Amino acid sequence: MQTTFTADQLANPHVAESEKILRKCVHCGFCLATCPTYVTLGNELDSPRGRIYLIKDMLENDRPADRQVVTHIDRCLSCLACMTTCPSGVHYMHLVDHARVHIEKTYRRPLADRAIRALLAAVLPHPSRFRAALKLAWLGRPFLPLFERVKALKPLASMLKLAPSGLPAVEDPPREAQAQGERRGRVALLAGCAQSVLDPGINQATRRLLTRFGIEVVAAPGEACCGALVHHMGKENAALAAARNNVDAWTAEMERGGLDAILITASGCGTTIKDYGFMLRLDPAYAEKAARVSALAKDVTEYLADLDLPAPSTASGLAVAYHSACSMQHGQKITRQPRKLLEKAGFAVKEPREGHLCCGSAGTYNILQPEIARRLRDRKVKNVEATGAEIVATGNIGCMTQIGSASRLPVVHTVELLDWAWGGPKPEALTAL
Repeated sequence: MQTTFTADQLANPHVAESEKILRKCVHCGFCLATCPTYVTLGNELDSPRGRIYLIKDMLENDRPADRQVVTHIDRCLSCLACMTTCPSGVHYMHLVDHARVHIEKTYRRPLADRAIRALLAAVLPHPSRFRAALKLAWLGRPFLPLFERVKALKPLASMLKLAPSGLPAVEDPPREAQAQGERRGRVALLAGCAQSVLDPGINQATRRLLTRFGIEVVAAPGEACCGALVHHMGKENAALAAARNNVDAWTAEMERGGLDAILITASGCGTTIKDYGFMLRLDPAYAEKAARVSALAKDVTEYLADLDLPAPSTASGLAVAYHSACSMQHGQKITRQPRKLLEKAGFAVKEPREGHLCCGSAGTYNILQPEIARRLRDRKVKNVEATGAEIVATGNIGCMTQIGSASRLPVVHTVELLDWAWGGPKPEALTAL
């Protein structure tokens, strides 16, 4: 794609990076067929190619974002299926991230939209606030019909619908979980924000499984939200502050006892943490440390796949529909490892149709874009249930919540099934099976 940025514009490293990305696009349109919003809405501007044109025009002319640009960028899930499809290597993720920052700086959203986004940014990354908000959700349920009738308030209706009726007990993760037998490695495990509230059992299963295999699991003091939620809202300062905080926490842990890996059990978080090196590349105090952290970051299945695992102690033979989260298959290019692990654990893995298409969760997308998210969810659930599987497994808490809100099948994290197969308790969601 030809660009006409000026030398002054290219002096800005963010613009220079976006210009390099734009130049790689050859207008081929391969991305259209795998873009969930284009497949759903049929609008060229709701495709990666269409959004690239809008972003190019906005940045090249150095103008504030307008309503049209914001509408179509907001509809992007950041599922990154386009990056898997693109034959030219267009790094759409970094381009759309830059566009969102530009929108946040130059566009004044309607009051209700600003308020809802501020609420999400203030609550979701903080487990104690998130837990309190979920407990208070019952206060808003009588207003659900009103919220659904008013377009600007539909995100509030989505929040209430997604809020669970009950919450697990608060988990106080151990500072260190000692390896059983001979120690084979030492890893830090991200506690996470939303996942630690909605399903702390995921990390409990991870610690049990890893320590059983001789891996010491530690929690780095000071570690907090990865910053993905605010990052995808274009709130650059908050996202970078979260990244620096975690880089400091994990660097201190590396110096304290050494780390073989930083493990993440929510693939949405993993995609962002693996990008810390890029996000902080211009910060001389953090660039090198952030690159080191990104290099150590691994999804739990990515790490387990490299271990020499014994034969499972329990082989259920249950049929499992594996849903590969977008942040897993497109963001991190992890496709083979989770399936292989489930097969080794004795499960019959089923592949849903249209596995490349997003379920509609995408961080806060199912709150901010509820109608598109619902259509994608229903499409995903139909394909998952058509496999004839008895269970759905996935590696991202957002997908678990989204699919679980409409599917008749129990939805569990992949690591919970692996823990069960290698001597752990049967996941609570499977008690009826």
